[in-house]
Amino acid sequence: MRKIILDPYPRKKEEIFVTSSLKNLNSKYKIIEFDGKDRLDFYNMHIEEVSYIIGQPKLDEELLKKAKKLKAVFNVEGNFLPNIDYQTCHRKGIKILTPSSVFALPVAELAIGMMISLARGIHTTHIDFLGGKEKYGLESNTGSELISRTDIGFIGFGDLGRSIHQLLKGFRPNIRVFDPWLTKSYLFREGVNPASLEEVLVKSRFIFVVAAVTEHNVGMINSEKLDLMMPNASLLILNRAAIADFSAIIKYSNSGKIRIATDVFPEEPLSSNHPIRNSKNVLLSAHRAGALSTAILEMGNYVMEDLELLDNGLPPLNCKKADPETVAILRSKPVKKS
Repeated sequence: MRKIILDPYPRKKEEIFVTSSLKNLNSKYKIIEFDGKDRLDFYNMHIEEVSYIIGQPKLDEELLKKAKKLKAVFNVEGNFLPNIDYQTCHRKGIKILTPSSVFALPVAELAIGMMISLARGIHTTHIDFLGGKEKYGLESNTGSELISRTDIGFIGFGDLGRSIHQLLKGFRPNIRVFDPWLTKSYLFREGVNPASLEEVLVKSRFIFVVAAVTEHNVGMINSEKLDLMMPNASLLILNRAAIADFSAIIKYSNSGKIRIATDVFPEEPLSSNHPIRNSKNVLLSAHRAGALSTAILEMGNYVMEDLELLDNGLPPLNCKKADPETVAILRSKPVKKS
């Protein structure tokens, strides 16, 4: 019977596996759960005997030398972190996987809701109503616009970008995409138009910032880039905050130049006196877009299915694989809680 280390922190096993899946896991494998004590001692003791790890522990070259049977690590946090020697894993044939694509659809649905609210002022008119300051008819729609057949831009077009694109099809928009990791022919096959970053910013009424954060794009959305946007265009930040200069975003939203929606922030939880709380033309969400229990439980299903494939000598189908060409430049912050 193959052995698995189960160490999903910061998630709990009950968050990612339904009861029946946990029973199935225990019936097929000998489960070695992290005991909550010294993690390095624990891995030094057990890594030589396990075939899989469900979790995202620190795995350096010395520890990986002992991993004689290890076939795959399932990162259930959802971000490829710089705590693993990916080159050694690649050399030894150890797959580093994550079922993070389970979050794409939940985040995409919230993204569409945010876009509609920015376009039609749903959140602002609700606040006006609560304060007895509501306006009716045309007077209430100053600054509103249609989404149908409008120009929409994407900065990044991975799992999340493609999920948003699927939900947008009913609006029949003209979509431009900037993603230096994708070829023009690939984007054309996806039904979108490849574009430069500048073209996306200049020509889009709504821009979804959904790129992974790398050492090359931290702070990329700065004053210089925001200056290119159309008056009253909307910027929606839904993946990682580090790609944007939040001080510049606040400046431009307060000036009335652009509208902002964000589900992520430079530091979380956000400080009570952070200036974006009092900023104009913003729609704020507390990093909750993907945090649905149904989505997190789907992680367990992805892991179980890919474990079966790996056991049968087949490549994983559901989970995303860490590519040595790109994983080294990722700069995502770790999740602190589910």
